[in-house]
Amino acid sequence: MLPEPYRLRRRSDFSDTVRRGRRQGRRDLVVHVLERDRSDFLVSVGGPRFGLVVSKAVGPAVIRHRVARRLRHICAALVDDLPADTDIVLRALPGAATAESRDLDKQVRSGLARLGVLDSPAPVSAGRTHP
Repeated sequence: MLPEPYRLRRRSDFSDTVRRGRRQGRRDLVVHVLERDRSDFLVSVGGPRFGLVVSKAVGPAVIRHRVARRLRHICAALVDDLPADTDIVLRALPGAATAESRDLDKQVRSGLARLGVLDSPAPVSAGRTHP
């Protein structure tokens, strides 16, 4: 679960990140990043903030919620690796419905690395590997 301080909540935060930020398209999602200006905030958030956009184009409610859970899990694992003054919006594309969690993780990490906010795009490998 992604703790409350690391979530984008206001519509204006989502809009600013998507409109003013940089983006990197991937096969199953689009990564939007906006580095916040410290002077814009009265209170420091203390970490990166994430927002998810999973539209009906991804599938019915059960599928959308499954995709959102997977993306939240990926975001929670990235909190310590990202700059604290960063807003990130992940917009799921229809292919995210059938993508494996491992593939979504790789796509998020590679998008963030290409945008220059993540040093290493390689995910921490857990579990077994397949030949």
